Amino acid sequence: MKSREQEYKEIFIAEALEYFDALNRLISELEKRPQDDQVLAEIFRMLHNLKANAKAIGYLQISDVSHKLETAFGLIRNKELSFSDEVVGVLFDGIDLLGELIKSIDSERQVEVDPVLIRNLDIIVDSLSDSTVELAKVQKFSTSRNLTLSDLIYIQVKKLDHLMNLVGELIIDRDRILSLSRELDSDELKTVGSHLYRITEDLQYSVMDARLVSIGTLFNKFPRVVRDIATAEKKEIDLELSGQDIQIDRNILQIMTDSLLHLVRNAITHGIEKPEQRVRADKPKAGLLQLSARSDRESVVITLTDDGKGIDIGKVKNAAVAQQLVPADVAENLPDSEVYSFLFEPGFSLAKEVTEFSGRGVGLDVVKNAIDSIGGRIRIESEKGKGTSFILQLPTSIAVKGALLFEIDSIFYAIPLIHTDSVVALDKDELHEVGEVLVADIKGETVTVVYLDELLNVEESQMRLGDKTRLKGQVQNIIIVSYNNRKLGLIVDKLYRQQDIVVKPLSKPLDSIDLYGGVTLLGTGKVCLVLDVPAITRYFVNRR
Repeated sequence: MKSREQEYKEIFIAEALEYFDALNRLISELEKRPQDDQVLAEIFRMLHNLKANAKAIGYLQISDVSHKLETAFGLIRNKELSFSDEVVGVLFDGIDLLGELIKSIDSERQVEVDPVLIRNLDIIVDSLSDSTVELAKVQKFSTSRNLTLSDLIYIQVKKLDHLMNLVGELIIDRDRILSLSRELDSDELKTVGSHLYRITEDLQYSVMDARLVSIGTLFNKFPRVVRDIATAEKKEIDLELSGQDIQIDRNILQIMTDSLLHLVRNAITHGIEKPEQRVRADKPKAGLLQLSARSDRESVVITLTDDGKGIDIGKVKNAAVAQQLVPADVAENLPDSEVYSFLFEPGFSLAKEVTEFSGRGVGLDVVKNAIDSIGGRIRIESEKGKGTSFILQLPTSIAVKGALLFEIDSIFYAIPLIHTDSVVALDKDELHEVGEVLVADIKGETVTVVYLDELLNVEESQMRLGDKTRLKGQVQNIIIVSYNNRKLGLIVDKLYRQQDIVVKPLSKPLDSIDLYGGVTLLGTGKVCLVLDVPAITRYFVNRR
């Protein structure tokens, strides 16, 4: 049982961290609009509350720093202190110190307060504008910060993870009971089964709901980050945020935090031009960065758009050929969407020089791996000279996935819906043998098609993936899957329904087989293997 003091402490930390994020955002806004009295009033109010709350609970260092900052903003509000670059730097350092002090409450480490920083705050507070007293130089705002989300959502996340696993087990048993009730044709069992279905569905959504956080908890950290990187890069950036109220699973947001930070850094360092280059290109001096979120059925779509120089397709093709990712003659005819997929290859880089943020060999492949790990998708849209968008499609929950069930050789398989584009039925004559594979025209696009039976059940040396004689029947059921801007058609024997499944990891030694992403149990009690679309797609790209 938690003590009352512990509860008060957790509530204080959660609220203080929210204030810390909001203060960073508001000061970044104030820097752009120094005359905005409303923003000033909000900053003043937050610092006053933080000071009072910290004093009440006995965190006197936090209370003292908050008091100094509150006084400084009071002077700015009364026009007794100018909001100059030098002053802004000190205030940001003061806010950073507050953040360090708040985060250290729950850890053993002591924060060493830089006396030069406290002296700077005192100089500002005492309004010593006398030229003999200069602000001492301290470490200016950190530009390579790491973003972290608070674990304090009043229920520990690991407890919610455990609950979600239990719900997953329950769903598997529920489907088994429903299947039995149909087999035994028992009215009583059917009644119990349908009631159980409703209860587990409610429980599933309740647990998923308890794990949701607003995307704003991450988005609202970016005004400060963008400001710091832009200052270091000597660029002007306007950041527009939208969709902060969209809800997503907290674990998914935590996994995506570093990836989003990486994409934002990339957009500022590589995408958006220096002010003088933008003016020459008839663009506004300040680059525009838009970070938005929206709900799309069972997933959340996060889009990061910049109005920079865009991606040079020719350069990417040349780099891909130089790094032996593709032969020159093949590269020449690739559609743009496939060319962009090279950007996600390990070690691929167009950076000519190492800066604080780029050219270290850590590229978009890290972002891709993070998105793959949660069963999401990423794609790029870009226009040379106009800008680039990264579109991330993320599941709202990790544990329960929508999947399409199908059968090959009397064995059940499932494919996650997030990778499934469409399902088509084609006549055998519409499939053409090209090289070692089959291709088909699907909605005006030439798509490689493979017979999954060959891939999953035949030794590699015996495989003849481009041989139509292996196919059963005249009409072929094909699932079109897509990964990393590449499409692939998978021929299956029978198609079944869409269903929510709980994916369990494969046990050893099966976990080393790349083509399978896990296993689930169907209501009939049959085991169903879940295909790993990224692994299958990579297999064919490597073969090519």
